[in-house]
Amino acid sequence: MNNTVIQVENLSKQYRLGEVGTGTISHDINRWWAKVRGKEDPFLKIGEANDRATKGNSDYVWALQDINFEVKQGEVLGIIGRNGAGKSTLLKILSKTTTPTTGNIKVKGRIASLLEVGTGFHPEMTGRENIFLNGAILGMTRKEIKSKFDEIVDFSGVERYIDTPVKRYSSGMYVRLAFAVAAHLEPEILIVDEVLAVGDAEFQKKCLGKMKDVSGQGRTVLFVSHNMAAIENLCNNVFLLANGKAHSFGETQTIIRNYLNLNAATNEEGIFTNTDRKGNATIKFTKIVMYDNKTGKEVKDIQSGADVKFRFFFERNVEQLNDVMLAIGINDQHDHRISFLSNEIIDKKIEPTADKNYWDIIINKIPLTVGRYTITVFCTVQREIADWIQNAFTFDISSGNFYNTGKQVSQGSGSVLLSYQYE
Repeated sequence: MNNTVIQVENLSKQYRLGEVGTGTISHDINRWWAKVRGKEDPFLKIGEANDRATKGNSDYVWALQDINFEVKQGEVLGIIGRNGAGKSTLLKILSKTTTPTTGNIKVKGRIASLLEVGTGFHPEMTGRENIFLNGAILGMTRKEIKSKFDEIVDFSGVERYIDTPVKRYSSGMYVRLAFAVAAHLEPEILIVDEVLAVGDAEFQKKCLGKMKDVSGQGRTVLFVSHNMAAIENLCNNVFLLANGKAHSFGETQTIIRNYLNLNAATNEEGIFTNTDRKGNATIKFTKIVMYDNKTGKEVKDIQSGADVKFRFFFERNVEQLNDVMLAIGINDQHDHRISFLSNEIIDKKIEPTADKNYWDIIINKIPLTVGRYTITVFCTVQREIADWIQNAFTFDISSGNFYNTGKQVSQGSGSVLLSYQYE
């Protein structure tokens, strides 16, 4: 028996930049004339890949291009990729909130989607009314919804406000109730985007547990996240998107490694053209380089226990730079934050001189185990965000003599090495 519940074939989605629809009567007429004659849409031949790091020449862009995969009943499929890779567009198409430009999707069963805060809720209606509204949309009877009502309210933790219009809810309350509704009204397929990041850590853990329960009951979950630990913990298989195209599909650990390798490849190109960033560009980082601080040589990987220097090159857009804060977050290969470094924490001023276009951060005897790590860089000038780049740099730690005993710590022994003694 074929237990495939989602089958995607040659799926593509094209958008016209800066406009709603095609934008001109001539485009509409050309499309209509092609359709009348049984010809292909002429504008499908135009368009560029969805690479946000480069400036294109066409008014058309492929948010998704030639996507093919299938999902089995009871499977939890993780969908990962950098910002702008096409993940949310894919989920919107699967949820039928937007249509594909080309390709086919075959779905067996009801779909409940949680794509962004407030999806499927009417702001003027109360939490109670929205529960019944969502259940009706899923095709459930009022009796079926009532049988689940108390369980939904208890899971969401918003019982006190259940008869208040949801427009007065905080984003966290919105997500709590929306997830509770989506997960408890027994859809055959549950689609969850990164929206869970709005909730607190305890609620996120609760949601992951519920998604495991849902899949254990034979229902299917599609889960988008940048949290590789959550993906690894929850998903049977993972689908990696890059610039709107399928990069790889398969076993979770393998695809996560592919994703981290993909991020590492951007180091070679520098980060000046990276558009996945926030800030007013008072300072804009152009490149990050790692050095062995004893030899002064640029390196791609460093041994555990070595002295390492990270150099952050930047360009400035103002003459004077005052009250500067430079911080980095270091995440391990499971995307866990393991360290946060900031000049403010150690009371160090870093006002740059006119002839200097970089800052250094030196870590003596780097206490990390074997693996791949990523750096997020964050800079403020006069308390305003100047530049903030997620996963701006990736580096590798190889086995080293951290404890000066000649004995090396094996891979898989956590992420951080501690100096300690026995007495």
